[in-house]
Amino acid sequence: MRPSPVDALTEEMFPSRVLQSDKPVLIQFWAPWCGPCRMVSPIVEQIAAENADKLDVVKVNVDDETALAIEHGVSSIPAFIVYEDGKRKEQWVGAAPKAVLMRTLAPYLG
Repeated sequence: MRPSPVDALTEEMFPSRVLQSDKPVLIQFWAPWCGPCRMVSPIVEQIAAENADKLDVVKVNVDDETALAIEHGVSSIPAFIVYEDGKRKEQWVGAAPKAVLMRTLAPYLG
């Protein structure tokens, strides 16, 4: 089994990993008990691997990082937020096919 291209994000890591990133960051909020989260995770990992030079992708387990989820207004999962230049640019909720995710992310991939 190869390592995941998607790192877990903690509250402590948030400023350096997201706000100070030199490339856009996609955050996936998820939980192990969430069926749609488990369905979309392999797609998110594939997007991360294919776009590693242009996009950083991280995951937040809402059970472990409740403060981060609350801070971002996450009330349903899977939830996604795109940060660019330290600012929240886009946010949506729900699992989606790869083509839909790629269309949403296209403006951030150059």
